[in-house]
Amino acid sequence: MSKAELISWEPATGAELWRGRHGDVDDIVDRARRAWPAWAAQPLANRMELVRRFANEVRKESENLATLIARETGKPLWEARTEVESVVNKVEISIRAYAERTSQRRLDNALQGTAALRHKPHGVMAVLGPYNFPAHLPNGHIVPALIAGNAIVFKPSEKTPATAELLVRCFHQAGIPAPVVQLLIGGPDEGRALVSHDGIDGVLFTGSAHTGIAINRTLATRPDKIVALEMGGNNPMVVWDTPLIADAAALIVQSAFTSAGQRCTAARRLIVRDTMAEPIIAEVKRLADRIIYGAPFDDPAPFMGPVIDNQAADGLTESFLYLLSHGGRVIKHLIRPNEELPFLSPAIIDVTDVAERPDIELFGPLLQIVRVSDFDEAIAEANNTRFGLSASLVGGNPADYNRFWANVRAGVINWNRPTNGASSSAPFGGVGLSGNHRPSAYYAADYCAYPVASNEMEQPRAMIGVGLRAE
Repeated sequence: MSKAELISWEPATGAELWRGRHGDVDDIVDRARRAWPAWAAQPLANRMELVRRFANEVRKESENLATLIARETGKPLWEARTEVESVVNKVEISIRAYAERTSQRRLDNALQGTAALRHKPHGVMAVLGPYNFPAHLPNGHIVPALIAGNAIVFKPSEKTPATAELLVRCFHQAGIPAPVVQLLIGGPDEGRALVSHDGIDGVLFTGSAHTGIAINRTLATRPDKIVALEMGGNNPMVVWDTPLIADAAALIVQSAFTSAGQRCTAARRLIVRDTMAEPIIAEVKRLADRIIYGAPFDDPAPFMGPVIDNQAADGLTESFLYLLSHGGRVIKHLIRPNEELPFLSPAIIDVTDVAERPDIELFGPLLQIVRVSDFDEAIAEANNTRFGLSASLVGGNPADYNRFWANVRAGVINWNRPTNGASSSAPFGGVGLSGNHRPSAYYAADYCAYPVASNEMEQPRAMIGVGLRAE
């Protein structure tokens, strides 16, 4: 493979799916900078109409896009189709959010003047997307940024460039000028060059904490650049007093193993009251044993596909063995049927007796269990992480949930609902290593435009009434 080429491989088969040349960062950013003023000068109604046309283009390509996502990520076709639906739905949600979060206001002022509040776009925004939702998550940055009047340079994960290419094509087919939404193909080197480029006015990132911290460090001396980071989590699910064991188990399995555990909101740690641990764990294992994991187009349809590649599968296997060798008790083994492909079975391990549990995001179908004796210990264990994205309480009563909500550090806190599956009509973000207090989804409008306060009069009127010598 030439150094100037990038290849995308299908996780489920190992076959080559796509190849393309690395992009020229300087050239792409320069074109975006030249295109941005005309785009920003368009009426807001025009920009909204064009992103609505984009939604229609995605509808036309929906089956092609879903098939491509399934092939490139390995996720089941049914799940890829739900991702495409999210891409379409994001448009109207973003239009509503922009109207609510960045509304124009006028107030009476002195001397019959006017005080005004309006919002301006930042300029050229770098969007760095992840591989787990290669269309939906970057689209959640791109659409609000376009509505606000920004130009976009989209650098997708090097593991999912084919999906990104089709997504960008839909923007162009909708009539949005090609220089306004540009695709930058490349690997980490291109990503670093884009983040540090003087022609970029902001960086909107979804991905690992390791990369997010590197971006934050790179731009630490550049307060003029807006930075929004969404960096995943080591998310807790606490199960307390509930007689509904089967329902609790279904919520746990959905939280831990949907998307093969490759969601930033996936439950990584199951914290369970010791007096009810055995029936809960037994039911979770029974349900996990029934999970079909397989290729995207298998019949019957699998619940989950492979992880993204063999490197990810190797890392998860090593993590499982580490926990096992440091006191973990296996509930359900991590099985890899074919060493040449990254299929992994759902795995469950009790780490209560592991003295030093690694506080890392194990991005795959690996659930750790911790047994506790009282609710204060459960809350302390939930907070025993540097991350803070998502948390859920299953069971308990309203008073328990109030304590849980008040004391757990997370940006998404649920009760008797999964840790994943957050609504696009609400803000989405976390604290600690999960984000930098710039939530996305419904609040994306906040970081796509900045407020400008104005005092205005149609004619100048002023006098100085004190401190002047007499004429």
